[in-house]
Amino acid sequence: MLDRLVSIHERYEELSRLLCDPEVINDSNKLRIYSKEQAGLQAQNEAYLTYKEVVEQHQEARAMLEEKLDEEMKELVKTELDELSKRKVALEEEIKILLLPKDPNDDKNVIVEVRGAAGGDEAALFASNLYRMYTRYAERQGWKVEVLEASPTGLGGFKEVIFSIQGQGAYSRLKYESGAHRVQRIPSTESGGRIHTSTATVAVLPEAEEVEVEVHDNDLRIDTFCSSGPGGQSVNTTKSAVRITHLPTGISVSCQDEKSQLSNKEKAMRVLRARLFDIKQQEELSKLADARKSAVGSGDRSERIRTYNFPQSRVTDHRIGLTLHKLDLILDGEINEVIDALILTEQAELLQKAE
Repeated sequence: MLDRLVSIHERYEELSRLLCDPEVINDSNKLRIYSKEQAGLQAQNEAYLTYKEVVEQHQEARAMLEEKLDEEMKELVKTELDELSKRKVALEEEIKILLLPKDPNDDKNVIVEVRGAAGGDEAALFASNLYRMYTRYAERQGWKVEVLEASPTGLGGFKEVIFSIQGQGAYSRLKYESGAHRVQRIPSTESGGRIHTSTATVAVLPEAEEVEVEVHDNDLRIDTFCSSGPGGQSVNTTKSAVRITHLPTGISVSCQDEKSQLSNKEKAMRVLRARLFDIKQQEELSKLADARKSAVGSGDRSERIRTYNFPQSRVTDHRIGLTLHKLDLILDGEINEVIDALILTEQAELLQKAE
């Protein structure tokens, strides 16, 4: 562990020198790459410096006990030594977590796709609830939300809504949300007061940069059409809406939210790159069977991960058996308690594998 920390510290110091080099400063690409790498090592480097300081203080305190001290001073040194020992152990546990393999996508922005599944209009309304939950969560985190494509229903729900969330560590927090979300409640349209069960699916994709996914123009078919609103009626007489089909995979992405055809094309390409990147990631994961057998699930959108029960104000995450009676707060975006529990479970599993 200490050897790894020393290596990280040496690399961090090397990056500090490189970032002061005029040649690097004048090269925007190198500057971005080195800055990003250093930012990724900052937490480990700070932990190493703190740990090193605590170890030195611990050694000094032990050396003092071997000197001739009066009883009062000896008790003070013993107390300090005890506190330093506890702090050293706590830091070692913290460092073990910091040294766990990091998902290379954790710092990326995300594209979130929410779709109403089983349940008709009620499923579409629940998809709208989930969209609001994630946008409220993003606001609390200080992240930016941008709608890329939406298919609203007449009752205020969404057949589908695709949006990006941009912010530091967005994927590291939201990647656990992929899967099927189930709601149990009495629909507003239900006169008999019966509880219905509906579902919506969520897919959280790391947003890919152009250099990470190569898309050839010859592999794309681009169609333009007039924008339409709920029910399919035309809301625009100009062909500003864009549909991009990736011929090798058959993936099709439509975007009509913007009045500009160019803006719609750019948004559609962002979603297409994210989906192609996700396919690439899933293929790599399938080669490592264990990677898909974690306690927090595989991220497959067909996997039921959570139930929102309105009559009992209960939210249950089925992957870790967590139940919270805070439905209103969670739907208002206060989902950190759930996400933190999922992260802790995954970390515990990784630590167990590392031992």
